[in-house]
Amino acid sequence: MMPAREPKLPSDGTRTILQAGLSMLAAGLLALLLLQTLLGGFTSTGAHTNLGWMVLIVALMCLPFGLLLTALGAAKSLRNRAGRR
Repeated sequence: MMPAREPKLPSDGTRTILQAGLSMLAAGLLALLLLQTLLGGFTSTGAHTNLGWMVLIVALMCLPFGLLLTALGAAKSLRNRAGRR
């Protein structure tokens, strides 16, 4: 006889939020890596090239937003895990 399975709960978007947050973080880190290696880097006065400035702007948008989105997804995941117990 097969054991009874728990009913599958509807998705509340936690996985989607975590994936989006981690993707944003990865995009920001990739932008910083490209800026440092291929686009001449940056100093306290900014990037050295026009394309470097654009990549710096992308990195400065993606990193904080991705961090906050990942933190929200992690908090939701922890709340869901505690609610199942």
